[in-house]
Parts: sequence; C-alpha cells; structure tokens
Amino acid sequence: MKILVTDQAGEVHELEGLDGWRAMEVIRDWGLNIKAECGGACTCATCHVWVDPDWYGLLPVASHDEEDLIFSTLDQKPTSRLSCQIILNDALDGLKLTLAPSAAKDAG
Repeated sequence: MKILVTDQAGEVHELEGLDGWRAMEVIRDWGLNIKAECGGACTCATCHVWVDPDWYGLLPVASHDEEDLIFSTLDQKPTSRLSCQIILNDALDGLKLTLAPSAAKDAG
C-alpha cells in the first residue's frame, strides 16, 4: 500500500506502507522531516499532519487525548491529525497527508 506525503517544503513523496503500521512509522522510517518524539504513544503532537479533505472522513474519529494535543499546536487545521494515530489498512491505500510545520525535526 502507498501513502502520499507532502513535506514541509512542498515536495510530494510516495511511500510504501504496511497494513497495521502507523502512518508516523512509515513517514519516519522513510526519513522524512518528522520529529515523532514519543514514538506513537499519543503524548507529544510532534507527528502532526494535515489529512487531505477527501481522506479525512475515512479515518476513525480522534480520541479526546489526540484532540487535546492537536489543539496545543499553533498550526492546526480542521483536518489535523496525529500520524501516530492513523493505522494503515487497505481502505487507506493512496492516503494523502501533509507534514505540518510543527512536526519538523527543527521545529521549536
């Protein structure tokens, strides 16, 4: 399965993912500019992404913890999610995400 990830510079990357993996793991393992400090524990918001509006409704509803963390970012949008909470499956083949500036390794 593939996901399409636009990095903070606007470059689109087609990444190969695996069923059951977190989108954050795929993005991190392909070496894109994502901090992902907590490694998927939903405690830091450093894997913040904007989901393409066409895909947003296909994701499970965000938990209260995830919503609180997204609210703490300065660059949240209506389609913001934490990529550690997006579990890949066949229905998400072709998922389009954009890395938020707050997720960059050098973000303050």
